[in-house]
Amino acid sequence: MPVSLLLLSFFFFAPKPQQEVPRSIYDFKATALDGGTIDFSQFKGKKILIVNTASKCGFTPQYKALQAISEKYKDSLVVVGFPSNNFLRQEPDNDEKIAAFCQQNYGVTFPMASKIDVKGRNTAPIYIWLTQKKYNNYADSKVKWNFQKYLINEKGELIAIFKPGTPPDAPEIISALEKQP
Repeated sequence: MPVSLLLLSFFFFAPKPQQEVPRSIYDFKATALDGGTIDFSQFKGKKILIVNTASKCGFTPQYKALQAISEKYKDSLVVVGFPSNNFLRQEPDNDEKIAAFCQQNYGVTFPMASKIDVKGRNTAPIYIWLTQKKYNNYADSKVKWNFQKYLINEKGELIAIFKPGTPPDAPEIISALEKQP
């Protein structure tokens, strides 16, 4: 193999250097769909439910229940959606189209971040934190599909992971949301 081809293949297929991953969920900032900033330090003292979302998935109707729990528990919970195109290209649109889809079809008012990768070579730092025990001090996990849910308590600790098919208003999620600190 020529040296130039070897170097080229290394450049394209080599693992990406480890990104800087904050130690606390409150140190994260994400770009919002509207171009603003979602600053997780503003959520101190509340539970945070982080969900990777997609507009063309069988679980997309979960947006309705996410919006409902966001409204019902607004004093103690923040739902944050992270659109992702990592599963069968089920989120192919740009941020502007995603925002319009969420608003028009589900009346979404909870914070929605700009589209990111939740797995693979370009995994966003927040999802590295959510899926690696060395950062979250809870468990290693893999994002299995769209609408997997990560629940963080009022102290910024990851306390539960819910499968994609678990509706946001399932008894086990409601129980965790209503549990007092």
